[in-house]
Amino acid sequence: MSNPTKPINVVVTGAAGQIAYSLLYQLAAGTVFGPDQPINLHLLDIPVMMKVLEGVVMELEDLALPLLREIVPTADPAVAFKDVAAAFLVGAMPRKEGMERKDLLAANVEIFKVQGEALDKYARKDVKILVVGNPANTNALICSHYAPSIPKQNFSAMTRLDQNRAQAALAARLNVQVDQVKKVVIWGNHSSTQYPDAAHATVTLQGSTKSVPAALNQDNWLQTTFVETIQKRGAAVIAARKMSSAMSAAKAAGDHMRDWWMGTKPGEYVSMAVFSDGSYGIPENIVFSFPVTIEPRGQYKIVQGLPISEFARSKLTVTANELEEERTEAYKVLQKK
Repeated sequence: MSNPTKPINVVVTGAAGQIAYSLLYQLAAGTVFGPDQPINLHLLDIPVMMKVLEGVVMELEDLALPLLREIVPTADPAVAFKDVAAAFLVGAMPRKEGMERKDLLAANVEIFKVQGEALDKYARKDVKILVVGNPANTNALICSHYAPSIPKQNFSAMTRLDQNRAQAALAARLNVQVDQVKKVVIWGNHSSTQYPDAAHATVTLQGSTKSVPAALNQDNWLQTTFVETIQKRGAAVIAARKMSSAMSAAKAAGDHMRDWWMGTKPGEYVSMAVFSDGSYGIPENIVFSFPVTIEPRGQYKIVQGLPISEFARSKLTVTANELEEERTEAYKVLQKK
């Protein structure tokens, strides 16, 4: 029987890079959009990377995966963003040693302006956009600014890597399989100010479900070592690998988009950085990581009513302040455009 499902167009930027190299297999194999959804991959990178991208295309062809219908390598955003249903914005200007944050933001405004305008002009209006390239939250804000015809709730930034890291760290501490830990929340910015929060997390032990803080009974560890380890995990990977997280970042990008596309499991939530609507007293119009639930083929909803301790509130304030500062810097750059 032939598959009646029409292929969707999916764009990956920075497609010749490390993260994309791990991500593209997941997309082509059907682990993100489902085992019955054929896809056309649009691969965008800068002109000097086109030769490398040719090699990536050869490898994608050599996977011989039936869901992968067309591969379009390009340096032209008009081609890359044409009729896309999902966008993985992986390509960004990385922070170089000695680089000020405002210089990093200025370089990224340029990149995300071009991509935002291309999304606005060429993508489907229901496109789901995931920004992976850092500073991801503020890059998502900039991208949305230049794509006014696409609803703000279609933009998100990735904190799923932080959630996966936090879940793995708690599972190791509790000595359980990682899938026994649920409802870990990442609040705020995908930066060292983020707040990994285990207060609402649950763990299944010997068939019964308990709260993680009760099961661990180590509040001091949860508020210090745990938080700092997750906040600094990216830097620790760079120190060891001499390159930033790629395999784990790609897996997290796939997880994020799969849940957004397919919906979250009943009784579970995931962390996504999305436009703040004022929930939990977070200023509006910054892209802030919240716990969300998602209906299949639906929109995400920010989980409401979680109790926030004084300790947590102080952490949320720090990360929200940083995002407001980043927004101010980004808008300064925008006004010069």
